[in-house]
Parts: sequence; C-alpha cells; structure tokens
Amino acid sequence: MPDIDLEIHLTDADLAAGLRADARAGLTATPKQLPPKYFYDARGSELFEEITRLPEYYPTRAEREILAARAATIARVTGAKTLVELGSGSSEKTRLLLDALREHGTLGSFTPLDVSESALRGALTDLRREYPDLHLHGIVADFVHSLDVIPEAGTRLVAFLGGTIGNFTPAERAPFLAALRSQLSPGEFLLLGADLVKSPAVLVPAYDDRAGVTAEFNRNVLHVLNRELTAHFDPTLFAHVAVWDETNEWIEMRLRALAPMEVAVRALDLTVTFAEGEELRTEVSAKFRREGLTAELAAAGFAVRDWWTDEADRFALTLAAAV
Repeated sequence: MPDIDLEIHLTDADLAAGLRADARAGLTATPKQLPPKYFYDARGSELFEEITRLPEYYPTRAEREILAARAATIARVTGAKTLVELGSGSSEKTRLLLDALREHGTLGSFTPLDVSESALRGALTDLRREYPDLHLHGIVADFVHSLDVIPEAGTRLVAFLGGTIGNFTPAERAPFLAALRSQLSPGEFLLLGADLVKSPAVLVPAYDDRAGVTAEFNRNVLHVLNRELTAHFDPTLFAHVAVWDETNEWIEMRLRALAPMEVAVRALDLTVTFAEGEELRTEVSAKFRREGLTAELAAAGFAVRDWWTDEADRFALTLAAAV
C-alpha cells in the first residue's frame, strides 16, 4: 500500500503572522475589509458545510451535477496521472474525478493542497481507506502564494473547484492564473469551477439564506479575531449584509455596525472605530460569463477545451489546457 506523504510549507506561526498582517491592513483601510479565508476555522468550516445543504445555496449541488455527468469525459480528455486540488478541504466532490481517472486507468497519485494541516490529515486518512493503491501527497500551503510547491508527477490535472476563483478580484485573478500556468507544462490541464452571472433574485438569497446560517458564518470572522488576536468585537452588534454589485458583477458580503463603537484588538495594540452603519467587507464572490472567463484564461496561457454547465445554467466547469 503506498504511503501518505505530507509536505508542510505553512506552519501555525505562519498562519498567525498572516492573520495579524491582514487584520492590521484591513481594519485600518478605508473602507474596512478582511480576506474571506478567515471564515474557515473549525466552526466556520462546519457552518459552510451547512450552507452547502441549504435550499438557497445552489453552487455546490450544481457543480456536483456537472462533475457527475462529465468526470468520465474529463478523465478521457486529460489522461491525467496526477490530480492536484487547490483548497481541497474534505475533497468530497473530488472523489468523482478520482473514481473516473482510476476507471480510465491513468491515475497514480492525488496531491491536495490546503492551509489546514488537521483538515488535510483527516481527508487523507479517509482517502487512504477508499483508495488503498493511490499515492497520496498532501501539501499544507497557501496556494495563492505557493503554487511553486506543486510537484512534477506525470501529466497533471489541477482542479480548482467550488467557485473559489470568484474570491479574487480581476486584478488578483490575472497574476494568480499566470502563476498557475507557469507551473504547468504544455498539455497539462486546469479544471476550473466558476459561478455564473444570473438574476440577483437567485444570487442574493444564496448569500443571505432565510435560516440565517450565512449570517452566522459571516459573523464567525469576528469570533476568529476575538480568539486569535484578543479582540473585543461583539458579533451581535453587526448585521449580515449581502449585496449584488451590478457593475463589477459580484456579490459582496459585509458586516454592518449597528451602533458606533470602539473595538480593542489587543494583539495588534490597535483600537478600531466604527460609525453606526459603517461596513466591513468580508468577501467578494465574482460571477462570470463564458466569454470573459475564456479571455482571462487565454491571457494567462490556457486554451479552453470544454465548457459545461448544470442543467439550469447556473454554474460552469471549464477544462483548459496549458499552451
């Protein structure tokens, strides 16, 4: 039985330093903002899993629908020997690709990247039971800054699923896609999941569900700051806001102060002032059109081979080859 390899490029100390830097920069910016990656402590990850099961939140179901229908085609077209997944988490949907590539007869290894060592270890342990003959090579890293740690291992298919590409602004997407392309050889592949532009009547409820789970998820970032930075936010004094920005074609999640306040962030020796109604942006989730995403991929050095959507045309999977 092949071993599980775990390569660590990101320690707890690195994560703590990154949070301090991002929190200082974001809480002193105008307008205030924080990166969405800080939602995902253990509680935040549980809440997001709950969100994916909500009736309003279609992206996870839509992407799974496409993968179930197209995984065999993806395996045949790519003939990938190594599947790499960026931001793997539990790698649940990825099993559809693993099964298809194994059935196709080319798959030899799986390389998931994630910032959470504990989550990665748990996922790899589960995968070992399900795929005893597969070489598993986990990498603890922030893929935004560490794409160069992806090992060379036969023909690679890099999966970047869940619509996470939407958390990048256009100015951030271009260098990220170019950096990813620079790590691939011509003829290797990227499988990209992207949410599509659609009616705000569908989009906004996906980020502002009736049960309030997304609101709790949004406010969880304040609990993270309280715990990790000895901050004194009262999450009950912040309202969850989800707004469709028609100009930029993205959803913004924000936390709106319900009263004027001063918040001490002791680990940063910082006091943050909020006016009543002032908002802290916690996430951008861009939505895409086929022509725009194809052009962005082409600019980075990728040629789109296939484009698939779910039956309701809500979400897309793009298979693109490095050229």
